[in-house]
Amino acid sequence: MVRPADAAPRPTADAVLDAAVRALALDSGAHRTVARIAAGRAPRAVLTTFALEQHRVIASDLLSFRHLTHRADADPPVAAFFELLADGERVALERLAALNGALGIAPAALDGYQPRPGCQAYPSYAARLALGAEPVDVVIALTANFAVWGAYCATVGRALREHYGLPDAACGFFDLFATPSPELDRRALAAVAHGLETGQARPLEAHRHGRLLQAYEVMFWDALED
Repeated sequence: MVRPADAAPRPTADAVLDAAVRALALDSGAHRTVARIAAGRAPRAVLTTFALEQHRVIASDLLSFRHLTHRADADPPVAAFFELLADGERVALERLAALNGALGIAPAALDGYQPRPGCQAYPSYAARLALGAEPVDVVIALTANFAVWGAYCATVGRALREHYGLPDAACGFFDLFATPSPELDRRALAAVAHGLETGQARPLEAHRHGRLLQAYEVMFWDALED
């Protein structure tokens, strides 16, 4: 079939993901809490709160990614993206244990901790997306968010070594997310290419999801110092 001369060409997966990362980028510079950690000015209590909150964030996100994997069973390239994310959350939880030890967080503290609503807004919205959003749109939104999250983790990981005297093992959680993942990038491209081919991808809707994820990302860091 010959495509009409005036028909717009279908965007590529590369273009869709690049556009999302650019459009959904947060203001230049690190968030104020990240900047305070980077300068060594944030109290260690902020780091402790971060670790305690992340236990619940990871547990929730792991369930969300598993659910998205099952929802995308009929679309293997999309399911493969979320399967890798779920694997990464399990690794993150293992690495978080070393951070707990360096900060002196006892198991009893985990059991008795009362999470902060502002810190748990992000995983709560991710769970909402897992229940009802088009999975490939979630791929696009998460890719934009991960660009910011990864940069923040790289900044915090350096600061923990330079200003807080934490050993490399304790910084492994941040290193995990700060290190680029070519395999995750490859799976994101494959998922979005599949979504464009099948008509499932809706970039405008994905941007709506992404804007809220970015807002909840900021809310998480704000709430650490509340």
